[in-house]
Parts: sequence; structure tokens; C-alpha cells
Amino acid sequence: MTANRRFRSVTRIGLVPVGTSHDGRGREKHTAACTAPRCGFSADHDSRAAAELAARTHRCPVR
Repeated sequence: MTANRRFRSVTRIGLVPVGTSHDGRGREKHTAACTAPRCGFSADHDSRAAAELAARTHRCPVR
């Protein structure tokens, strides 16, 4: 099953955009996902600070 999310408050840190959305239960989730081809990095976090930290520390193996 795919997750169709409507993101708001999207910021970009390097190649990794960080966005805020609501999960299926109505809780707020923060997602960081790399946009480089063939990278595959993505992470869901409960706090915005954790998602931004994951975006800042991500080292893309494709580069």
C-alpha cells in the first residue's frame, strides 16, 4: 500500500527535502528523503529537529 501524503512546510537541505505531513492516524510526522537517483534514503521522524538532523548528516553513496 502506498502512502499518499500531502506535505506542508517543505524545506530543502542539500539534496534532501524535509516535509511535514499527517499519518493515517492523524499524528504529525516529519519526513526526510534524498532526491538523488538510485539513492533510496528516506526517514520518518516524530520531531522536525530529528528529520532535519537526518537530512544534514545524510551522505549520499551515489555521489
